[in-house]
Amino acid sequence: MSEMRPTVAISTDFLQAYATIPKAQQKKVMNFVTKFRNDPFSSGINYERINDARDANFRSVRIDQDYRGIVLSPEKGDVYVLLWVDKHDDAYAWARRHTCGVHPETGSLQLFEADSEVLTPERAPAVEVAQPPLFSLRERELLRIGVPHDRLARVKEVKTEEELERLETLLPKEAFEALYLIAAGSDPQEIIQEYAAKAEAVDTEDFATALTREQSQRSFHVVENDQELEAMLVAPLEKWRVFLHPSQRRLVHWRVNGPIRVLGGAGTGKTVVAMHRARWLVRHALSAPDRKVLFTTFTANLATDIAENLRKICSLEELERIEVVHIDAWVSRFLKRQNYPHQIVYDGNPQYEACWRAALDARPADPPLPESFYREEWDRVILPQRVTDRAQYFRAKRVGRGVPLTRAQRAALWSVFEELRIQLHQRGLKCSEDATQDAADLLASGKAYLPYDAVVVDEAQDMGPQVMRLIRLLVPPGANDIFIVGDGHQRIYRRRYTLRACGIEVRGRSRKLKINYRTTEETRRFAVAVLEGEPIDDLDGGEDSTSDYRSLVHGVPPTVRGFAGQEEELDWLAEQVRGLQQEGAELKDICVVARTNALVESYERGLRTRGSGCIRLSRKLADNRAQEGVRLATMHRIKGLEFRHVMLAAVNEGVIPLRQAIESSEDPTERRAGELTERALFHVAVTRAMSRVFISYFGQGSAFLVGPRSRSLS
Repeated sequence: MSEMRPTVAISTDFLQAYATIPKAQQKKVMNFVTKFRNDPFSSGINYERINDARDANFRSVRIDQDYRGIVLSPEKGDVYVLLWVDKHDDAYAWARRHTCGVHPETGSLQLFEADSEVLTPERAPAVEVAQPPLFSLRERELLRIGVPHDRLARVKEVKTEEELERLETLLPKEAFEALYLIAAGSDPQEIIQEYAAKAEAVDTEDFATALTREQSQRSFHVVENDQELEAMLVAPLEKWRVFLHPSQRRLVHWRVNGPIRVLGGAGTGKTVVAMHRARWLVRHALSAPDRKVLFTTFTANLATDIAENLRKICSLEELERIEVVHIDAWVSRFLKRQNYPHQIVYDGNPQYEACWRAALDARPADPPLPESFYREEWDRVILPQRVTDRAQYFRAKRVGRGVPLTRAQRAALWSVFEELRIQLHQRGLKCSEDATQDAADLLASGKAYLPYDAVVVDEAQDMGPQVMRLIRLLVPPGANDIFIVGDGHQRIYRRRYTLRACGIEVRGRSRKLKINYRTTEETRRFAVAVLEGEPIDDLDGGEDSTSDYRSLVHGVPPTVRGFAGQEEELDWLAEQVRGLQQEGAELKDICVVARTNALVESYERGLRTRGSGCIRLSRKLADNRAQEGVRLATMHRIKGLEFRHVMLAAVNEGVIPLRQAIESSEDPTERRAGELTERALFHVAVTRAMSRVFISYFGQGSAFLVGPRSRSLS
């Protein structure tokens, strides 16, 4: 046995294969892999050459009488990589189709199919009009993004995206991904700059060094200890815990002097990056042992889910130095410690509503404006700009408000807002926005001590300007101080701001994630179509686009079905659940989603009476994946989660978009903003699905289905 401990790695493909085999065999594989990691030279491990394998470095190892593992075991160096596991014949067939080697230009370890027959270029019939090649890249540029030498000719002859997609398994992941983004319209030089690996003096037989390179680490991981290995095998599909895309890894490790903003569409791994960033900050960027990272988001359920997932990647010591809390809870706790004399109230609170009723009694007859106008003016103008007297209201900006006001009209309206503030003061109340501003004032005064060196903000698009100004004050400006992730396409609460106006400068420190790893491309297209033509901001005054946002996974389009009544719809939903079970799906991988709590309750009752076990997701508790049963959730609750199969029920006219959310205002500008929020909510719900999306309605279907429906019915 060598004095140096050998390098033992595991591939994402191995975990994917492991996840699909029966649980009885999984236990045997787990025992084998543990023994293999501790001593790949063990006498109980028999390496067998695969005579007709494409790759001479492939070996077969025996798991039991029926199952075999495929291992990369190069002649040079003590390197062993678990690549695949399957039944005997299937494992050997896999080995015959694949090859694994070090790219001579990038130095990354690459695993892909090596079927020479498919590599033969397809010749178009002579009658077809000749098409130019899809790519105008030089061979040197293709090599820099990881295209293997023997694939160059085929790639250069590709003429359509469909041809490129047929090459997917025949190309390394990084090469196909870069080419796919270029084909979708991304700037070729930007993609080359982003994907070109920097490696010098590459030794194509040095597999150990190849495993340390960034591009390799998206697909291969060197296992350091048995605890880490066990965690990987217990949840093999949670690859986000270990494997990061190079663009994600660079963001996690990015050392900068100031705040970072990360944009990205649904499924691009923003929250994953944020969680790994929090752990990295604890390990590398805190100034003293008693300093912490604050990880905050907008809602309680998202904070709960994030805290649960951080436990999967952090040690107990690291967890103690990451405080996870949603922002309203943080403000409340902080002010309570400062002996804040007011009770904080939120929309819907009975005392808050009583204040509003008293204030609205003071509204003038002229101008004749509905009650909704005052609520909207309060939320969009008074609170964000912290208007406390009539003179300030005269100067306040009303950008985005649909009803113009003269100075005299503002003077008349102010009596309502003045009375509201008086009513709140007399009851000892503060609305959450004002309380957040008060917390910011305390921090700005320098009278409060905070233990944080860094703040990580998830779902930043849902924060308001008061919150973002507070976040700027939570840590002193400096290196690695604030890390912000968000996506305007997923804004499901109507709060807008620009980071710059809140004192957070991100120029030169902004990046965008472009690859959706969760949903299929068909689902992505369906979800994006719901927001097509709508202007979406980038959180800092610019516009964001989905033109450079793609999924590399293909599947079936979302299924859309309409029914005469809800009972028929429930029969169909129960039938789909049974069908997915017959295909091997577990109930916990299915989530039925509806717009309101009342609808969720009705579908829970209906599915239970039809024999489906159900678990309704709580706002305050993380989903316990050990419990079996179809999950049920509102569209708001499912945000931040993912399921293999998502069923959106009651996508009816008047429900999606929710009539109350649109028609509560008489201001056309507010109505348009309300509809955009509803579109974003629907977009979020659709993009929670990893594999299949089922959309159903009874009676009249939602107008949101008109655009995508013709492409999606099955």
